[in-house]
Amino acid sequence: MIQKKKGKPWGTRKGMGKGKPRRFERRTEEDLAEWVPKTELGKEVIKGKYKSLKELLEKGEIILEPEIVDYLIPDMKEELIYVGGTPGKGGGIRRTPTKMTARMHKSGRRFKLTSVMVVGNEDGMVGVGRATSNEHRVAIEKAIGQAKLNVISIRRGCGSWECNCGGSHSIPFRAEGKVGSVRVRISPTSTGVGIVADNETKKILRLAGIKDVWIKTFGMTSTRTNLAFAVFEALKNLSKIKGDI
Repeated sequence: MIQKKKGKPWGTRKGMGKGKPRRFERRTEEDLAEWVPKTELGKEVIKGKYKSLKELLEKGEIILEPEIVDYLIPDMKEELIYVGGTPGKGGGIRRTPTKMTARMHKSGRRFKLTSVMVVGNEDGMVGVGRATSNEHRVAIEKAIGQAKLNVISIRRGCGSWECNCGGSHSIPFRAEGKVGSVRVRISPTSTGVGIVADNETKKILRLAGIKDVWIKTFGMTSTRTNLAFAVFEALKNLSKIKGDI
C-alpha cells in the first residue's frame, strides 16, 4: 500500500498564520520576456508607447491582460484578504484565507472556494479582485489576476485642517463607498495618526500608499468581501471631483 505524503494544511503554511499575511511570488523578468500580448493595448505596451501605468489609466484604456500591470510595475505587491471563517473554540470565529460555500446536488454537496486579493505598489496604485474555484491555490491565483485588471490610480493629499502640510500621506477630502449593506467613510487626518481601521482594511490602504486616515464603517462588516470592495469603491470616488484642491 502506497502511503501518500501528508502536506501542511493551507492555513498553516509559512506566512499564513494569524496576523501574518502571505506575500505571493511575483512574475520574474524571464516570465515577462516570454509574454506574448494578445490585445492591441498589450502590443502597444511592449513597443514602449506607455511609460507608466498611470499614463495608461489617465487615457481611459481598459486592461484585459494582467501581464500589462506586471510589465509596467514589476514591484507590484499582493496581500490576501481573510474573507472566510470557521467557528472558533469557546465561541467567536476563526478567520480563513478563503470562504467556502456549498450547494446541494443529487450526488451530494458541491463546494466552492472564494478568494479576495489586493495588489498595489504602495505609491497610488491599487486593485482588488475576487475569484472562485474548487482549489485554494487556483482561487488565489485567479483573484490576483482579477485584481490586476481592476487596478486604479487613487488621489492622495492632505485634507486635514490640523496638518495642512500639502503632502500626500492621506487623502484630500472625505469619501464614501457602499457595497451591499456595508458603507465605508474615509476621512483625512494629520501626520502620525496612522491608519485607524481593522486589519483587512489596513492591507488595502497600505498597498494604496495611504499612511494616515480615519475609517468609519456601517452595516454588516463581518462580510469581509463587501467590506473590501466598499473600501475600494471609496478610493474610486476620490477621483470623481476634478481639478486641484
